[in-house]
Parts: sequence; C-alpha cells; structure tokens
Amino acid sequence: MPLQPGDPAPAFDLPGDAGPVSLAALKGKTVVLYFYPKDDTPGCTTEAQGFTAAAADFEKAGAVVVGVSKDTVARHAKFRAKYGLTPLLGSAADDDIIERYGAWVEKSLYGRQYMGIDRSTFLIDGTGIIRRVWRKVKVAGHVAEVLKAAQELN
Repeated sequence: MPLQPGDPAPAFDLPGDAGPVSLAALKGKTVVLYFYPKDDTPGCTTEAQGFTAAAADFEKAGAVVVGVSKDTVARHAKFRAKYGLTPLLGSAADDDIIERYGAWVEKSLYGRQYMGIDRSTFLIDGTGIIRRVWRKVKVAGHVAEVLKAAQELN
C-alpha cells in the first residue's frame, strides 16, 4: 500500500552535491521531499526553479526543500550551478529511497512500458510523520500548493 498522510516517513541518508542529506539531520523541521525524473530536463528544471524562487517563503514556514532523483552527485552539482538552485539535491543512484516512497512506477511512452520516477512530493512534519502526499504532480502551480500546505502545518 502506498504511503499515506499519517504514516511515518521512511528514513533516508543520501549523498548530495552540498553534502549528505538525511531525514534524521532534519528532525524538528518540516521537510518538503520531492522526487523528480531527471536533472536539466524541462519539467524538472521548472519545478526546481519554482522551489528556488519560493525558498525564502519555505524558510519562513520552517520548511527545508529536498529534491531527489537517480542522477549522480556530480550531475546534481552541474544542475545546481547552471540554474542557481537552492533545494538540497540528494542522489538516489545507489539507494532505494524512490522505491520505499512508492515513486518508482511503471510508465508508458509511445506504447513502450518502462520503470521510472513518478513526480511526487511528500510533506513531512518535524516528528517524521507524512502530512501530505502529491502524486503524478503537474509542475504548474505545484510549488504554491506545497508552500500553502507547509505554511498551514506550522
């Protein structure tokens, strides 16, 4: 059964381009954990830029934004530098966090089935409990919706 609001968030400890990213280290803070398919692609770039533009508002709401994909730490560093991104970027290249959060799903493109990352976001409170879940995210308007939920949580 997929993770639901009220479930404990699965722990994670990932390498990141700005250092390790772990749920334990963020205890006491609201965490916006978002999964995205690939660095430097149109939708993923727009989403990361949206979280960057709203960084001050998330900080005011006591929330830390963490983006996760299967890209390497080196690729995350290039992505961050190219667009001046602020979210923490964790690499799940060698970790099953995407599967544990239920964001590794069967997808279809031009009739071909394959496994990939479902763009999804989890709002986790300071005690490690999932408070909101967004799956099959459409980028337009998503950052504003997540920010509103983070503000309401605190």
